[in-house]
Amino acid sequence: MWLYLAVFVGLYYLLRWYRERQVVSHLRDKCVFITGCDSGFGNQLARQLDERGLQVLAACLTEKGAEQLRRQTSDRLETVTLDVTKTDSVAAAAQWVKERVGDRGLWGLVNNAGIALPVAPNEWLTKQDFVTILDVNLLGLIDVTLNLLPLVRKARGRVVNVSSVLGRITLFSGGYSISKYGVEAFSDSLRRELSYFGVKVAMIEPGFFKTAIANKDRIFKSFLDIWDRARPEVKQIYGENFVTSYKESIEQFDHKCTQDLSLVTNCIEHALTACHPRTRYSAGWDAKLFYLPVSYMPTFLADAILYWSSPRPAKAL
Repeated sequence: MWLYLAVFVGLYYLLRWYRERQVVSHLRDKCVFITGCDSGFGNQLARQLDERGLQVLAACLTEKGAEQLRRQTSDRLETVTLDVTKTDSVAAAAQWVKERVGDRGLWGLVNNAGIALPVAPNEWLTKQDFVTILDVNLLGLIDVTLNLLPLVRKARGRVVNVSSVLGRITLFSGGYSISKYGVEAFSDSLRRELSYFGVKVAMIEPGFFKTAIANKDRIFKSFLDIWDRARPEVKQIYGENFVTSYKESIEQFDHKCTQDLSLVTNCIEHALTACHPRTRYSAGWDAKLFYLPVSYMPTFLADAILYWSSPRPAKAL
C-alpha cells in the first residue's frame, strides 16, 4: 500500500513539474503593467521582465523613482506616475495603458503597490490610521483592477495580486493584515468570475523580506509617533517596557528578513509566463515552513506560539 502511495505522490509531483515548466508563447508581444515600481519587488520585477523581453509598463509613485528605473532598463520599458489612492490618477494611468497596448489588450496586471505603516496595538490607532493602509493596499488595488479589467479580458491575460502571509495569519495589529485578508477575498472572487473569460488570477503570499516597507527604523519611528499621541490611560496600561520590548522584537524581525527579492519576483514571473500558473505562491522559506503551517494550526496553538514572541503589556493579567 505504501509503495502505491509513494508512486502516486511521485507521479503527481512529476506531472505538476511538467505542467509548470510549460511557458506561454510569444512573450515579447506581451504587455505587463506593474504598480509600485519605485523600489522593492515592483522595481526588481520590472527590470527582470524587461530582461526577459516583455514590454513592461511600470507605474511609480514619484517621477524620481520612474527616472531611476528607466536608467536601469531598456528602451522598451515605459513608466507612468500613479497614486493608487486617487481615482483620477488611476483613470489617467488606465488610459495611458490602453493607448500603448491597443487591440492586443493587457496580458499582465501586477498589483504590487503597498504600505505597512502605521502599525501599533489597535486601541492606539484612529480610524484614519486604518483608512491610510486600506486606501493603498486594498481599495487602490481594486480601483486599478476594475479600470484595467477590460484590457486584461481582451488579452485573456493574467491578474497577479501581491498579498502576504499576513493575509493568512495575523501577527500584529493595525490595518496591514486587514488589507491583505481583503486582497485574498477579492482575488478569490475575481478568479472565479474571470475564469469564464480565460483570465487567470494568482496571489503571491511572501514572508518577510528586506524592502522599504519593512525598514526597521521607519517602523519604530512610526510606532513611537503613535505612542507619543496615545492617551495617558493607554500609556499606563502598556508601560514604557512595552515600547522597549517592541523595539527589540523589531530588531529581531529585521535580522530574520530575507534579502533575496528574486524569491518573490520569480513567483510573479511564473504566474505571468507559465501556461498553468498556480493560484497561490508562498514566497520565502519562512512563509513555507513556519507562517503557512501555523495558519492551519488550531487557534489555541497558533495563539500560544504568537504570544510567546509578543511584547507583554505592563498591566497584563
